Amino acid sequence: MRRKGINYDTGFISVGERLSRVAFDPAQVRREIAIIAQDLHCTAVRISGHDPARIALAAEYALAEGLEVWFAPFPTNMTAEELVPYFVNAAQRAEQLRSQAPPTAPQESPNVVFVLGCEMSLYNSGFVPGANMFERFQAMLNPALLASLALSPEKLEEQFNAFLGQAVAAVRAHFAGPVSYASGPWERVDWRPFDYVGVDLYRDAGNRDTYREQARSYMMHDRPLVVTEFGCCTYRGAPDRGALGWAIVDRTAHPPRLTEAVIRDEQGQAAYLTEVLDILAEVGVDGAFWFTFAGYEYPYHADPRYDLDCASYGVVKILDGATAATYPGLPWEPKQSFYALARHYAP
Repeated sequence: MRRKGINYDTGFISVGERLSRVAFDPAQVRREIAIIAQDLHCTAVRISGHDPARIALAAEYALAEGLEVWFAPFPTNMTAEELVPYFVNAAQRAEQLRSQAPPTAPQESPNVVFVLGCEMSLYNSGFVPGANMFERFQAMLNPALLASLALSPEKLEEQFNAFLGQAVAAVRAHFAGPVSYASGPWERVDWRPFDYVGVDLYRDAGNRDTYREQARSYMMHDRPLVVTEFGCCTYRGAPDRGALGWAIVDRTAHPPRLTEAVIRDEQGQAAYLTEVLDILAEVGVDGAFWFTFAGYEYPYHADPRYDLDCASYGVVKILDGATAATYPGLPWEPKQSFYALARHYAP
């Protein structure tokens, strides 16, 4: 596997107006990026978030560490008309970084790849009916609703790919490097305008037995395949829930708490990480990015009812004010998955 990667969050708006990372201290970001390169032995990092300026700052540190940067703006709840100028602004920032940075090793590798958003049919409006991601998710599961709106899966696919083609063309007018997209498995993307096939491919109970074949199916597009996200949370049973493992937090409660009595399971998360990386290496993917380095708004708590880190995909646990011992000055401690990833990625 050429690209040994991890996702790094700079803050995106996933549900309502809540930002996934509020505090953004440049000194902390620089140290975390250095740890990703030096201690986790990553060769690439997908830096995502809503604010292209935050992405660009983290990307500068990553390029200085010799990492390949997947510059990944993550817009949410925007219309197609709003998305294109947003991507153009991000592409201009990415091009400034790409044109000034030396190439990474091996010499023919790009130093910056532009990722044109993430699962946009779900996270943004106008592609699938619904005012928010939950309504759009329900609409995708309701063929009768789509039919009543004279929307067939083929028509939705055609409209979505037309938008992607328009957005890629707008980005390429400002960015000279390769372009990809972090697609959802339900999105049937026309990959011809892109340089890499990108898919957020989580393994769960529903595809455990077919995960290998599912990954291989994306290699038919005559493009290198990169798994832009894979991962699981940190409680017993989370590997069976894959991309939906996070949905056990009640943020309307004060303080936020878990909605289920789950058993913390760092070893289970680490085992899932190793197993999936082995499968992806066997399939022959060009790269993979674990999701994620840290869940900054999912702090650890000694009381299991309030241990939001159980619902985090991060390889580190946020300490919520406690003093870190392993990396003094940083607000987190490594989990077992941190060391599993480091062993797997070690030269």
